[in-house]
Order: sequence, then C-alpha cells, then structure tokens
Amino acid sequence: SNANAHPHTDCSRKLAVVHNGIIENHARLRRELEHAGHVFGSSTDTEVIVHLIESFGVLPLEEATARAVGRLQGAFVIAIVSAREPDVIVGARNGSPPLILASGAGGELLASDVSALLTYTRHVQILEDGEMAILSPGRTRVRTFGGRARLPRVAHVDWNAADAEKDGVRTSCSRKYAAREDGLRRATGLDAALLARARRVLVLGCGTSWHAALAAKYMIEALARMPVEVDVASESRYRRPFIDDETLVVAISQSGETADTMGAVRAARSAGGRVLAICNVPGASLTREADAVIYTRAGPEIGVASMKAFTSQLAALAVLAIHLGLARGTLAADAARALVDQLDDAPALVQAALDTDARVTEIARIVYECTSCLYLGRGINMPLALEGALKLKEISYIHAEGYPAGEMKHGPIALIDGTLPVVVLAPRDELYDKLLGCIEEVKARHGVVIALTTADDEAIAARADHLVACPAAPPLVQPMVLAVPLQLLAYHVAVLRRCDVDQPRNLAKSVAVE
Repeated sequence: SNANAHPHTDCSRKLAVVHNGIIENHARLRRELEHAGHVFGSSTDTEVIVHLIESFGVLPLEEATARAVGRLQGAFVIAIVSAREPDVIVGARNGSPPLILASGAGGELLASDVSALLTYTRHVQILEDGEMAILSPGRTRVRTFGGRARLPRVAHVDWNAADAEKDGVRTSCSRKYAAREDGLRRATGLDAALLARARRVLVLGCGTSWHAALAAKYMIEALARMPVEVDVASESRYRRPFIDDETLVVAISQSGETADTMGAVRAARSAGGRVLAICNVPGASLTREADAVIYTRAGPEIGVASMKAFTSQLAALAVLAIHLGLARGTLAADAARALVDQLDDAPALVQAALDTDARVTEIARIVYECTSCLYLGRGINMPLALEGALKLKEISYIHAEGYPAGEMKHGPIALIDGTLPVVVLAPRDELYDKLLGCIEEVKARHGVVIALTTADDEAIAARADHLVACPAAPPLVQPMVLAVPLQLLAYHVAVLRRCDVDQPRNLAKSVAVE
C-alpha cells in the first residue's frame, strides 16, 4: 500500500529512512514511542526506526542513528537522511542484508546490490555486521555502532555495467546465458590439502541453490567416492548435523548473503568444519566466512528467479567434484582432463539447447491454462525436476511439484488425470528404460506427457504427447543442458499469463532475513 511504501518519515517529516530486513522488537518500541507522543502513519516495522532516531532530539544524525541501531533487534540494513543535515547520508548494517559503499562518477554512493553501482564504479566496500557508513560530499567513513573507526576495505568487481543490462530483450530471464568456459577454467586456488583431508561432505543451500546441492551429491559421490549429505540450510542451522574437522562444508549462495545459509555456515565452523563457498558475488559475506571460494562468475542476475546462476553453480560443482576426485586419488589425471574437456563443451551445448525455444513456446500454450503440473526425474536429473517445478511456481504462479520418478507410485500417481501436464526428464542415460516405464504409467492414466529427451528419440516420441529434443551431452553436462528448456517453459508460461517475470510477487532476490 502507499502508506507502507518506503521511504518512511518522522513526525516532523525532516527524517526519512529506507530499510531492508526485519526489526524483531518493533512492537515493543512502537508502544514506547506512541506513549511518548509519536504518531505513526503505517503498520510497518520500518517506521519505528525513523521515529526512534527522532526521539534522540537534536543529536547529529550520525550519533542519533548509532544510538537507535543499538536498540534495534533483528537483521537489517538502513539508510537515513535528514533535512537538518542535507549533505549527509548515514547507513547501517546488522545481520545478513548487504550494504555496499562506493565513490564514483556519481558521487558517494550507498546500495544494497553491487549491480546498482556498476555504472559509476567497480570498486566497492561491503559493510560488515555492526558497521555504519557516513557519506558526505567527497568523503566516506566507516565506523562501528560503538564509534570505532574502520579502515577502508575496497573490493574490485569484475562485472561491467553491460552485464547488468537486459540487452534490449523483454526480460533478463530471456537472455542467452551459458556456463562460461573461462569461469570453469578460473575455478582454481582450491587447496588440495583441504580437499584431501575431507572424509565427508555436507552441502548447504536454499531454494535453487539447494537443488544444485542435490545434483552435487551425485557428482561428488561418483567422482570422489566419499559420503555426501545435503541439507536445506534453514534446517541445518537448527539441528545438530555431524560435523568435525574432517568435514568439508560446501555452502552455495548466488548472492552470498542468504541469512539461513550464513547461519548454517557459522554453526558448521563452530563445530570444526572447513567451509568452501560457491558464490557469484565477490566480497559477499559468505566468501568472507569461508576457508576457500569458487566464484561462479555468472555476472549479475537481474531477475529475482535464479536462472543462469543455477547452470553456473552446476558447472562450479562439477569442477569441485573433479578436484575432490584428484585430491583423494579416486580419479586419474587423464580421466580428470577428459571431464574438463567435456565441461569446456558445456557453453556450446547450453547455447544449442536454446534452440528448443520455439518448441517450448508451443508447449507453454498447453501448460499456461492448467492449475497444477508434475515434474519427474531420476538420478542427477531428479534435482532438475525439483528446479523446473520451482521455476514454474515462482514466475507463473501455477502450482507445481517436482518428484523422483521412481516415487511416482507412492502418492503423485493419484493426481494424474486427463488434464495434468507431467514433465518427464528422460535423456538417454543408465536410467532411460526406467523413465520409459514411468511415461507408460502416466499415459495409462491419461496424463499429458511432456518429455525432455535427447534428439532423435523415437521410443519416447511414440509414447509422449509432446517432445522437447535437447542436445545429447555427457553425464556431467546434461543437467546444465536440461535446465534450459525447463527455464524457458516457466518463462513462456509466465508471459502468457501476463506475470512479471523479473519481479514475481512476494519474492526477493536475496533472502537476507529468516
């Protein structure tokens, strides 16, 4: 509503604040401030901040803000301006949401996302928890909430402004993306001793990153022959997973600021685990907490729903699996080189998968009027089924469920009728015959089968209602290829339903609070 929209102002309308996060004690502070005579114009926790700053009277904006943030509980970033000090902006960070400071052609800048600054500069400083930034013409300072000065910590961002644009197409989701060859080759700097010491792996992620983590389990167990556990980060941080100094904790986050992932990483470190981050943003909180980092180097992703970040995460995890196999002696050097050669072919194969766009557009016209959709996959493609379902529900608002195809008889089969679209991932791999049987089970119950398979598959063409022929790829690369038509399907369905593909309702790009 207009009343709850940012910025929020104080009673005198001389202070204004914008805020990302959650103020956990806002109800108590609101009652206290109302009792003191403050009048609120909204129901948000954000407005509490500006009235609390106002309550400190004639104190300079920097000091009043410092006192106010000392009373706030929760994870938040804020930026405040005052009509009394028109040349000053004060920012503060507590918890997971990012806050980024920079100086450039546009002056002194404060933002919550690196891509917003790239037109002006590629040198940024990311504030730590408990820090404040004070911006004035020609000068920036960083201090703690308690008043201790901080030295500058400038990081270089290797994206450029063009990477953050939509290149003239309808949305950023429809850009031609690929797992980049140079990104694969730059996944170096991994400490072989760190990898060799590991006896078990715990992979953490949320949302799309969790699906990438599930795919990583198949890769690492196959190439490094070691036990891998996958956890949703929001659950891992509140239980007691077995972690010791022989546990390699792989934390996946596009932004590097996901609150639950950060919480799980800190808990893992306190238990003795060594942390490897897979992240897209240089200098992000996750990368500073980790013992080692693989950067996905996908460039900024403008749309809220993760697209190219997912394929880049799969590529980075494949590189990690190869390195682990080499470090543990389960993968010979020549076999590793052959796998790297396969990954070098991934960009071309992903690009070729974009040629399915016309066919997927036709199929989208069947799906967009449905109220539900089922996605099925086996082996390493099971996480792809989960991811395909997530994308459809995120950007088209159609209910969708991803499921292991072998579990279809244990519940989802009851949903199948003549109207339910069932997307089956069926490339020619060692589980191909199992997927043929699954398709036949769906057809026997009059389900509408949309099969994603490799080119020239007459057996599936004879059984499926609709076929999307994808390029054949090696096992390590096939998930990256299959991800493309899944994402295209969600995109085209959303467009047909006139949904905002880049900014789906109720979603945020970086979930920086619990």
